[in-house]
Amino acid sequence: MLDFDLAQSRLAQAGKLPQTAETCLLRQARGRILAEPIIATHNLPPADNSAMDGYAIRFADYKQGASFPVQQRCFAGQAPEPLQPGNAIRLFTGSLIPEGADTVVMQEDCTETDNVLSINHPPKAGAHVRKQGEDVQKDKRLLPAGTLLGTAEIALLASQGCEYISVYPKLKVGILSTGDELVEPGQPLQTAQIYNSNGPALAALVDKLGAQVVHVLHAVDTHDSLRDAFSRLIGDCDLVLTVGGVSVGEKDLVKATIEQMGGSVDLWRVRMKPGKPVAMAQAHNKPIVCLPGNPVSAYVVFTLLVSPLIRTMQGRERVLPEISYGKLASAITFNETREEFLRVRASHAPDGSTTLSPYAQQGSGVISSLPWATGVARIPANTLVGHDDIVAYYDFAHWQV
Repeated sequence: MLDFDLAQSRLAQAGKLPQTAETCLLRQARGRILAEPIIATHNLPPADNSAMDGYAIRFADYKQGASFPVQQRCFAGQAPEPLQPGNAIRLFTGSLIPEGADTVVMQEDCTETDNVLSINHPPKAGAHVRKQGEDVQKDKRLLPAGTLLGTAEIALLASQGCEYISVYPKLKVGILSTGDELVEPGQPLQTAQIYNSNGPALAALVDKLGAQVVHVLHAVDTHDSLRDAFSRLIGDCDLVLTVGGVSVGEKDLVKATIEQMGGSVDLWRVRMKPGKPVAMAQAHNKPIVCLPGNPVSAYVVFTLLVSPLIRTMQGRERVLPEISYGKLASAITFNETREEFLRVRASHAPDGSTTLSPYAQQGSGVISSLPWATGVARIPANTLVGHDDIVAYYDFAHWQV
């Protein structure tokens, strides 16, 4: 069997980086990937300004009991006069610091009577002044190419006046679930049939990663049905995901159909539980990843093995998210010949430690475990692991975005 880390690495490298870019309106850019680095064109702040509502003074003019004539009232967006010696200028948050001033005394520490300022608490030199460029310096790199744009990144780019940015095209993904027994949600269910949960689940996972779901198809277990589905998917998509039909049973026809269409299939048995059977295929220069049919297996394999491939094909700078660690809280001792990925719920203590509690039923068909779990805990193969042992934790919050 193929080692899990090797399988993950091979899949992450199986896709091509995007070769083109397109222009996107900044306010529509959430979830897009930057196609080029962004260099700051402006200092932020662009000039020294006040961090508080208060009064600008020259610190050297301050003496206990001194009073300051209020020379001007200057709102944000207005240009202040140069500060005259011994005077003060009334400022508001964001107001420019007047020439000659170096300190802002916040209004709570002052009293103004008849246009004369009294300072009730000794100020500190340079207090409440935001210096030009202290946040962002002109000509410095703001964000590298490959950055996933969230609301924070969009706020930063907007502060530089960016209206349009260069991003990679959205990755187009097609999904194919196979099996005579499957019925689409909303249709009547007959004896020996089950609803197709893999198609909607994988579509939601792809969408959460910021890729575009082009097709969600279902094929019965015949070469004709599979061939028709693959023709549409390969023609319209950058990446194709299939679920089921890739093992060695009489009706596992996915591998043979891909080969009949001129593709090549590398069938892996990955040393992981759930999710042993995985295939990596290529057809017409398009990658095809064949996932196991059990819903939990498909969900876990997508999260841990397919999501790095999608990030690579999106052009992201970071392909493998962070892995954290926690204490396993379990009455059961684990010692499997394959790496086991337990569905767990993480709880975080005030001291920063993390406890990982496994779901009671770990079968690969137990779909109820998925909305309950916050991630999976990795149990090494051929290793005795029990209560309070430290194990790796793959948080869905990081691995599914």
